[in-house]
Formats: sequence, structure tokens, C-alpha cells
Amino acid sequence: MIAVGERSGQLEQMLENVALAYDQEIDAKMGRLTTLLEPLMILLMGGSVAFVVFSILSPIMEMNEFVS
Repeated sequence: MIAVGERSGQLEQMLENVALAYDQEIDAKMGRLTTLLEPLMILLMGGSVAFVVFSILSPIMEMNEFVS
């Protein structure tokens, strides 16, 4: 692209086009990445909450067995 821009005398415009294309490509990739990460983060947070709840309820249930 640089060689074409130099030959045509429009190097600045060609570099702007390349920069715009790269920006659009990065935006698309970041959008896909965040779309994939959101469900994974929800699952991880749900798992950690379930672990904490189980850790709290497990001793309570064991105490219930001792009383009976």
C-alpha cells in the first residue's frame, strides 16, 4: 500500500486508508472477544458464588445431623 501511495503521489491518503482499515479490524476483533468473554465471566462468577454458598451451608447441615 505504501508503494502504491508513493507511485500515485497520494501517500498520506493511502496511509489514512490503511489506518482506518486496521482500526475497523481491531474493533471487530475486540467485539468478538468481549462477546465470548461475557458468558465465561458469568459462569465463573456463578461458580464462585455457588462455592461460597455451599461452604456456608455445608457446616450448617452437618450441625443439623448432630442435633438429631
